[in-house]
Amino acid sequence: MPRSALLATVDLGSNSFRLQICAVEEGQLRIVDSIKEMVRFAAGLDENKYITVEAQQRALKCLSRFGQRLQGFKPEQVRVVATNTFRVAKNIASFLPAAEEALGFPVEIIAGREEARLIYLGVKHTHPPTNDNMLVVDIGGGSTEFVIGNALQPDIMESLPLGCVTYSLRFFNDGKITSEKFERAVSSARIEIQRISPELKQHGWDFAIGSSGSARSIRDVIEAYGLSSHHLDAAAMRALAKKVIQAGSVKKAKLLNLKSDRTEVFIGGLAVMIAVFEELSLTSMSVTDAALRDGVFFDMLGRDLDHDLRDETVKQFQHRYHIDVLQANRVNQVAQQCFAGLSQNLPRNQLDMWQKYLAWSAQLHELGMSIAHSGYHKHSAYILDNADMFGFSRQEQHLLAVLVLSHRGDTKKLLEVVTERQWWPAVLSLRLAALFCRGRQDIQFPSDTSLFYDFVEKTCTLRLSAQWLQDNPLIAGSLEQEAQQWQYINRHFIIEQQAS
Repeated sequence: MPRSALLATVDLGSNSFRLQICAVEEGQLRIVDSIKEMVRFAAGLDENKYITVEAQQRALKCLSRFGQRLQGFKPEQVRVVATNTFRVAKNIASFLPAAEEALGFPVEIIAGREEARLIYLGVKHTHPPTNDNMLVVDIGGGSTEFVIGNALQPDIMESLPLGCVTYSLRFFNDGKITSEKFERAVSSARIEIQRISPELKQHGWDFAIGSSGSARSIRDVIEAYGLSSHHLDAAAMRALAKKVIQAGSVKKAKLLNLKSDRTEVFIGGLAVMIAVFEELSLTSMSVTDAALRDGVFFDMLGRDLDHDLRDETVKQFQHRYHIDVLQANRVNQVAQQCFAGLSQNLPRNQLDMWQKYLAWSAQLHELGMSIAHSGYHKHSAYILDNADMFGFSRQEQHLLAVLVLSHRGDTKKLLEVVTERQWWPAVLSLRLAALFCRGRQDIQFPSDTSLFYDFVEKTCTLRLSAQWLQDNPLIAGSLEQEAQQWQYINRHFIIEQQAS
């Protein structure tokens, strides 16, 4: 791939330095390389706010490695942003020339509110479109950003000197964690947040999103213990804090799903996040993989948000994996017809959302064929679960993966992967659509065809013309096999043949 088709960002955070390189394809970004190093630059600040020689050396070694990777890039293809520790270090001016020489590109030290804007931009571009106000909270190594908005330009942008590195060092420098220390950390963070909480509350928000490493690591740990699913809540975080306090340290607590590079800074991030919840009276917060670097990329592109980014991502995946678009559209059309009957017991406010998920899964269900025809649905599901799909949350990607994995093959796997009751109508709709469209030809159903799914009895009933079934023996045979498959999982698929 030519260098001219690439963009690169370098995020010099207080905890980690990150280099990310993306290819620009049809107006969208695709990650081609990412390097992260835990430099812990903020840990190198002494009591007088001077960066120590040791911390500078750690940073320069990392920047040299980044610089080697960026050889051949032009200045307009690279943007380097530095955050809180670079803002507050008194001797940063003497360090910058060496840093820029090692990296090969100028370093832009961004203000706290600009950092907040870029974080919001990354979240906004990768979150499903909405007119609701969202509160974005990003706990970094040395600062925490608070942003509220619903348009491309946010309404409120604030940055406070609260970070997972600085708070871990300030209150738990010896690694020992007690209830008294933890409550002092939470109280200190709440006092800082009180400076901006009246303005945030007066403006208001409809939902909250946490970004960056602290939010993700807290989510991963509380999910591992079954304290919550896919989001943060106050009770789960308090239960987690109690577990760490009882153990005496994060290391001794041996927390599940906690990455080793987060161990030293986890407790500071947890204290700050609990303070955020308590001071802003939050009950729940979702978590996104979007971060500052994503906002920097989108700022470089200068793109708009007049369309659903998820639709664009699906089109790009169809092109990348050489999907038969005619067949995908055919399957989607039949799946939507099936879903109209099978979704009768779903709440009306969920129908639009499920129709979108069903459409995206139908449009992508054959992407695994670019790898191998045998077991292609498994390849498709793996890609959907693990690929970088801009606009989709990890939860949405997993749902698409489940739908695609379930659309063919043995039904026994469904009991393992279909973990939510309301998923069944969409699962069955895509499964039937793939069956009906196996001949890769347009399907015309008789007008009296109907489908119904009974959640209580776990029974799907298909009423179809006997003459139509006789005229389509391949489909008729496949439906009989499908009925047998559903018996294996104690569910019923009933085919009622209508007289012509």
